[in-house]
Amino acid sequence: MDQCLHTAMYFFLKNLSFDLCLISIIVPKSILNCLPNNTSISFPGCVLQVLLVIHFVGSEVSILTAMSYDRYVTICHPLHYGVVMNNTACGKLAAASWILGGVFGGLYATGTFSLSFCGSRRVPQFFCDLPSLLKISCSKDHITINVSVAIGIFYGFFCLLVIVFSYIYIFNTVLRIPSAQGRSQALSTCLPHLMAVTTFPLTGAIAYLKPVPESPSLLALLLSCCTQYSSLSEPHYLQP
Repeated sequence: MDQCLHTAMYFFLKNLSFDLCLISIIVPKSILNCLPNNTSISFPGCVLQVLLVIHFVGSEVSILTAMSYDRYVTICHPLHYGVVMNNTACGKLAAASWILGGVFGGLYATGTFSLSFCGSRRVPQFFCDLPSLLKISCSKDHITINVSVAIGIFYGFFCLLVIVFSYIYIFNTVLRIPSAQGRSQALSTCLPHLMAVTTFPLTGAIAYLKPVPESPSLLALLLSCCTQYSSLSEPHYLQP
């Protein structure tokens, strides 16, 4: 209702807030797993968890990248902001973010569940994620997964580079602002975004860029919670 909120920054914040649906994918099932004799998850439910988790995570990375570009244009090219970050451009960036997230989700889910699960079905995590499912798979070849992970890592580093270079230009511009009040106002719109960008990939890298143990430690589960914005629960079992 407030026209002051009809800007690109708030448009991307709206998309980012919708991306918190990631909580609804994991937390309800995790709560149910706390009940006695209810630590299993169906095979379709596990597929859906992998698909939607990767979809929302991929979309969030893209939206955070678009937000860094928005901050770059705002601070470094304020006179061109209305032209560069118009409604069409914002809509295209948001649509691309959600589409890319869906593509990654489909790739990872297809690759993961094309594998064979013939041994233990105890998922060493409180939700279905790729490293834990690979741990219990008896398939020797993970070509589809390896290709999907390689594409995901490349895309993640590309987004990270865009964010880093955006903030290099932003900080260079802010340091040239003569007044302390002007510098403070410019930084106040960047620091919350920078904190989110730092926390999200850092906890994800610590939690997943290492071998999956047979029984995950409390620290590993807590890091997964931070990455997924979710609550801690017991590991569950994959039903046939």
